[in-house]
Amino acid sequence: MKKIHSEITINASPETVWNVMLDDNTYRKWTSAFAEGSHYEGSWKQGEKILFLDPEGTGMVSVIAELRLYEFISLEHIGIIQDGIEDTESEDAKKWAPAFENYTFEEDNGKTKLSIDMDILDEFEEMFTEMWKNALKKLKILSENV
Repeated sequence: MKKIHSEITINASPETVWNVMLDDNTYRKWTSAFAEGSHYEGSWKQGEKILFLDPEGTGMVSVIAELRLYEFISLEHIGIIQDGIEDTESEDAKKWAPAFENYTFEEDNGKTKLSIDMDILDEFEEMFTEMWKNALKKLKILSENV
């Protein structure tokens, strides 16, 4: 497993970026860079389970490992979802889990530097690096035009 890093500076406060990033409606817009129709089920509360899904019911089973309002979110991916069924036990699931995806929001003169650090399987490194670039561009546009 490798760690990839992405970051962007957004001309908006950390609170604005946070809210745009996590709001169900805008979440679906910026995460369309990963898959059209991407969404989550669950809540953004520390210790809670949250599912990240595409329209076909494929995705990740995760837990909010840490959450500091407007500063930091750590997701621990604990399994996969295939055809709407959660799987934390199979060999395929264990290849992914545990993996972390961390979001850091840093305020700088009214702007936000958003950094993402994500554990990823080697074969997906290039694909996810490119998808994060596109997703962060969308998030920037949405956050700066609230």
